[in-house]
Amino acid sequence: MRKFCTLVAALGVAFALPACAPSTSSGGGKVHLTVLSWRPEDTAGYKKIFAAYEKKHSKVTIDFKPIKSTDYLTVLPNELKKSMGGPDVVQLKPYGPLQSYIKAGNLVPLDGQVNVSGWQDKVLQAAKGKDDGKLYGVPYALQTLQVIYNKKIFADQKIDPPKTWADFTAACDKLKKAGITPLATSGLQPWVLAIDHQIFGATRYGGNDFEQAVLTGKKNFTDPDYTASLSTVAGLKSYFPDKVAAVDYPDAQTLFTSGKAAMYPGGSYEVGPFTKTSPDLQLGFFDAPPAPGAKVNQPLTSGYVDGSYGVNAHSEHKAEATELVKWMATPEFGQLYAGTLKQISTVPGTTPGDPLLAQAYQNYQSHGATYMMVVDFGYGNPLGRDQEGLALQKMLGGSSAADAGKLVQKGISAWFKPSGG
Repeated sequence: MRKFCTLVAALGVAFALPACAPSTSSGGGKVHLTVLSWRPEDTAGYKKIFAAYEKKHSKVTIDFKPIKSTDYLTVLPNELKKSMGGPDVVQLKPYGPLQSYIKAGNLVPLDGQVNVSGWQDKVLQAAKGKDDGKLYGVPYALQTLQVIYNKKIFADQKIDPPKTWADFTAACDKLKKAGITPLATSGLQPWVLAIDHQIFGATRYGGNDFEQAVLTGKKNFTDPDYTASLSTVAGLKSYFPDKVAAVDYPDAQTLFTSGKAAMYPGGSYEVGPFTKTSPDLQLGFFDAPPAPGAKVNQPLTSGYVDGSYGVNAHSEHKAEATELVKWMATPEFGQLYAGTLKQISTVPGTTPGDPLLAQAYQNYQSHGATYMMVVDFGYGNPLGRDQEGLALQKMLGGSSAADAGKLVQKGISAWFKPSGG
């Protein structure tokens, strides 16, 4: 369109088109960048964060454009194809879901343009091409998985954070007797059930040792320890909300923030939205105690990189978009992100945006585990987390653990081949 407007001017055409008014090019005019995201709840926070960038880049304005998370992956491919009016910077799901956009040529390689020296390889992995190893995004957050609990409810019921599985189930029984839902979760969303499994089942299947055994072909998802870990989660059904199969993710969140549920197995990403929704809510974390028969005899804090920001290859302002993404790799952005949105930033040298998150990060550093269904088994169709969640849905409906394990193995083996190491 800018070329057309230039042609109109060159020909001396004596009329103006709305599209020809002030150029947003980098040739001296104002540049308007659009950042696409699946986090509407972060809109106010990003407005504050990007204001700091705009203050130092007076010719740039940034529009944070959020899309409902459940629609994002459907909308993003079409947004990336737009030659005009599309986003300049896009929030990218980590690991597997990123790969299709790379193969389609929709993202700008950032190697040599963004300073990620000093970053951990396992963090950068989330934003790299599986085939070419190039970097296509700047990772922004590390998420940890644990049980979030309502401190007031625990105090009122004289319950301490459990140290053993027996402590945990006794607490659940006491809460249930008091008319309080012990565990708020969603049985309608497979990915939520997969997170439940990682939190409560990782010690049972063996954590990182089992992960490596599957990656090298020594074990698979029909392994008795893995199927037993699925049973661990299905065995908690009586502590889940009534008719859990019909409970949606936002409903589970509301159940917890309203004080009707005492615990919420989930990610550190919930802290910001929970405290925003209920400012008086007193939150605590604990790692699920080792489950009966656990192959790991200490609690595990699982973690993964949540996503990255990349540059749209079809952007009209690739240079300016790249500058913004470069800034997202700096401690200034990292600390603003952590503090404003209450997150654990991936940028080296930053500190978590909340004391609770600082503890969660410390736990991950000292006894962390890989959320393998996202990090390792999220590169094909079906995604590992979705197949595992589907298997758990069937178990909650009465399916056997053995059948659930076969379902997971069938889905993942359709595209995953072990290294044989």
